[in-house]
Amino acid sequence: MNSPTPQKRAAAFGATAALIALIALSIAWEWWLAPLRPGGSALVLKALPLLLALPGVWRQRLYTLQWASMLILLYFAEGVVRGWSDRGLSSRLGWLEAALTLVFFVCTLAYVAPFKRAAKRAAKLRCEHPASADI
Repeated sequence: MNSPTPQKRAAAFGATAALIALIALSIAWEWWLAPLRPGGSALVLKALPLLLALPGVWRQRLYTLQWASMLILLYFAEGVVRGWSDRGLSSRLGWLEAALTLVFFVCTLAYVAPFKRAAKRAAKLRCEHPASADI
């Protein structure tokens, strides 16, 4: 597992690209595209948790990808709610947010899944062939 497969590289790239796009969308949405209040909204701060995840996602750290995949579900929920409840551009931005979170989530799962399967196989092998207690 030292050299990443093309599928893992593509999944990591997709997760990173979706996260960067989501950060840009969050900032643009709440500062000037369709803020809740004219002149910008404090909701721009919703980009901070995503910014905190970016270095680890960029470096393809499994732990970061795992917690970020759970964090992103909050952004999915916001996107769906605002997609349904807002009007005009804000509604379309909500649906775009939901789509970007889905891309991130699927790419993250595609990247992490082979590592999880390998860990399960290793644990199963340890259970089947435990080290001898007499040694």
